[in-house]
Amino acid sequence: MAGLRERKRQETLRRITEAGIGLFIHKGIDATTLDEIAAMAGISRRTFFHYFKSKDDILLSLQKGMGEMIAARVRQAGDAVSPIDAIRDAVIAVCAEVPAGDMIAIDRLMRSSPAVQARKQASYVEHERTLYAALRERWPDPAREMALRLVAMLAIGAIRLATEALGVEGEQRTLIELLETGFDALTDELSGARTDNRTTSLLA
Repeated sequence: MAGLRERKRQETLRRITEAGIGLFIHKGIDATTLDEIAAMAGISRRTFFHYFKSKDDILLSLQKGMGEMIAARVRQAGDAVSPIDAIRDAVIAVCAEVPAGDMIAIDRLMRSSPAVQARKQASYVEHERTLYAALRERWPDPAREMALRLVAMLAIGAIRLATEALGVEGEQRTLIELLETGFDALTDELSGARTDNRTTSLLA
């Protein structure tokens, strides 16, 4: 019974999210009302608030689980892999599941609303914490804490830059190509500084 309730909840959540995104793209965030979203999703206005606190939360929910999905893949990484390679593989695998067109549309919607954009920036900090916690589980040596925190920050930074470039370029390159370019540049920079013990631990 509990499984059925959860499936129904997930289905309602999906309908609300799809209705909201569709209306946002067609009309814009500000011009879309909660009543319109509820009507398209086939629910009441009251039911809407069981799932989201505001219409802005629909957009933000799409990003909320990203850090957790990446962290889950980091925890599953092989024993011989380095933190930077584990995070790179996890980021690329998760982002590969999102269609580029959807990513561009969602990013443009978020940029169209200063309130959503501000909350989006704040969410990156939460993603960094989530990734850092996963990295610490895999590499618990206290001496590596600062390096692992930097790896988490760099991973989120790579996603932010790749997403921005995707919107600017209009899919001249895929998100995955942009991410790989970013991580390659990062690895090259760190490799060039490997004689400095302070940076070696980022790679090893």
